[in-house]
Amino acid sequence: MKSRDNLLRLKHFQVQEKTRQLAQIDMMLAEFERMAADLQAQIDVEEKKAGITDVSHFAYPTFAKAARSRVENLETSIRELKEKRSPAEEALKEAEEELRKAELKEARGGGAEAVDPVVEDQIERRMMIG
Repeated sequence: MKSRDNLLRLKHFQVQEKTRQLAQIDMMLAEFERMAADLQAQIDVEEKKAGITDVSHFAYPTFAKAARSRVENLETSIRELKEKRSPAEEALKEAEEELRKAELKEARGGGAEAVDPVVEDQIERRMMIG
């Protein structure tokens, strides 16, 4: 009985950890996209002030050139985070499925007897919502 409780706790922890990781990726994506948009707005202001939009022009604003480089770095980071997001989503789905299976097994009492359909339905609904 105790090992099943530990297994359920472990599965709950794994789901929470995967959820936290996915949320962290989403927060970083949002922050990087916001930073890139802010920098782009500053670049636009500098270019308008200088009247020069050609980056290769000798009088192109130094700040705009540096900010443009930073935006490119942020865009690279955004692409990399988007690539990491898909596997993180998949890992969360797998962890949720393992938790669901463990909860169903626990609802069965670990034996081969039939599961109460009401309990099984409640567990299914909880997994779909959460």
